Order: sequence, then structure tokens, then C-alpha cells
Amino acid sequence: MILRGKSHKFGDDINTDYIISGKYKFKTLDMNELAKHVMEDIDPNFYQKVKPGDFVVAGKNFGCGSSREQAPRALLACGIRGVLAESFARIFFRNAINCGLVALECDTSKIEEGEQLEVDLVQGVVKNLTREETIPTQPMPPVMLDILKEGGLVEYFKKHGSFPDL
Repeated sequence: MILRGKSHKFGDDINTDYIISGKYKFKTLDMNELAKHVMEDIDPNFYQKVKPGDFVVAGKNFGCGSSREQAPRALLACGIRGVLAESFARIFFRNAINCGLVALECDTSKIEEGEQLEVDLVQGVVKNLTREETIPTQPMPPVMLDILKEGGLVEYFKKHGSFPDL
């Protein structure tokens, strides 16, 4: 799986209320409506900037806070294909993969806003095409790749009738 998109850079400790504010989470279950408000407390124009396939790039502890699945689902609905971060809150990481959102830990310190990225999940490589630099990371385990390829755990289960063996 090779993914390409532009970077949208954020810092450390981006909590789920920054991803999608609590004032919206309980008003609707329509992910397309929630997508319009992703990251708006940090960047009010975020939704207008994102193109399908883009990446959120962040520092440490991305997705801390509440454990609701609206955060990764709203990112997907917004067009974000994956999040690259130095570290993730465990519940966000699990929710992201279960929803079909790529969550990959790597050194993000040399990625800036608006740079073109190529992510090879099988090989475990992030290429910053703008700077012509390669950032090593761990390849995704095959079971996670299978879940991501199907669009998340629910879609995987619908297609295969059971969960993958771990």
C-alpha cells in the first residue's frame, strides 16, 4: 500500500476535542457534516485546505482525550487518509485502524506544512518528496494492512465473516 498526499502539520498533544470539538460530536452522526469542523479550533480553514488522500502530521500523543470514534471517522470524512505522528494515544490508534484510518508512528520533525509525502506501509518508509528525504518507520503488520485495505474492521468482518487471526 503506497499512499500519496500533502502534509498538514500540527504539534504535540492534539486531543480528540481539537480533532472534532465536543460541541459537534453530540449533535449529529453525519460524518460529512462533522468533517466540515475537523481541526477548526486550531485552524478554522482546515476543511477547505484538505484534498482527498492528504495526511495530518503531528508530534507526540496525537489523539489523546476521549475515546470516541468520531475523531478518526471525521478525519476520514474530511479526506485525510492517514496520520503520521511521533506517538499516539493508544485508544485513538486502535480506533483509527478499526475505522480504516492509517496511523503511523515516525519522526515527523523534518516534515513541514504543505509538503508532498509518499507513504509505503508495507516497506515502512515515508518519503518527503518535497525535500527528497526518506524517513524510516516500522512496516505495518499484515493483519493491520488487511483491515486498512478493507476500510476498517467492520468492512473487514462484512467481507470475510470473521475477524483476522492475531
